[in-house]
Amino acid sequence: MINGNTELIAHIGYPTHTFKSPMIYNPYFNEAGINAVVVPMGCKPENYGALLKSVFMLENIRGALITMPHKVSTVGLIDEVTATVRVAGACNAVKRLADGRLVGDMFDGAGFVRGVQRKGFDLSAKRALVVGTGGVGSAIAASLAGAGVAAIGLFDVHSACSQALAQRLQDNYPHIEVRTGSNDPAGHDLVVNATPLGMNEGDPLPLDVSRLSPETFVGEVVMKAETTAFLAAAQARGCRTQVGTDMLYEQIPAYLEFFGLPTTTAEVLRRVAQLSY
Repeated sequence: MINGNTELIAHIGYPTHTFKSPMIYNPYFNEAGINAVVVPMGCKPENYGALLKSVFMLENIRGALITMPHKVSTVGLIDEVTATVRVAGACNAVKRLADGRLVGDMFDGAGFVRGVQRKGFDLSAKRALVVGTGGVGSAIAASLAGAGVAAIGLFDVHSACSQALAQRLQDNYPHIEVRTGSNDPAGHDLVVNATPLGMNEGDPLPLDVSRLSPETFVGEVVMKAETTAFLAAAQARGCRTQVGTDMLYEQIPAYLEFFGLPTTTAEVLRRVAQLSY
């Protein structure tokens, strides 16, 4: 039963945003007997700053999940951010500390990294290539840096985007080798498609798969199809792969830990989720 003691997690996005999180979190909370609920809140950008401040005046607020178009503006509205937020340039989770300060983190990339690690791939000292350096690509690059990779290659058709991300990586992780300008996967241990290519049938592949080594781990962010043409081509080369939906389910335990709620596994979340794609 929801009452005044129920812990609230606000999920704030644009009014027309499709909120999938309540259909994953809330069934889990119900099954696990956790007195918490995720509540979707639609907000236009011009009202977002006031809403975020108001939400954290609630006594039973546990935290806020932030989605587009508010992830970037959140960084300037809170008191403290992590290195992951500084590199990604965006924030998708906020909580209130005991002293009233608001602290934010970014978990889009954490979901990708946790999935790779749970599949037995050790990221330490590895060479990674991230193709696509928009919001999700930046978050993945930030989490890869935090996980201890030795080098990150960045490629985007908008070169200024990848160059700006490279600078943020070097500012926060000066020991990591960062290169831009090439989507050649040769010589990389991990390759990530962080572009929308694969959303539509007939999309070109994000890179030349003939240059993939069978030892390379290949990851995808597109969730529309479980196995995209890119992943199928990588699998044909003998590569281990990770599907896009893994990133979604693997990041939720990280959110739960951030908010101080009982955590779980991606397998449990997949079982209880009431989603259809």
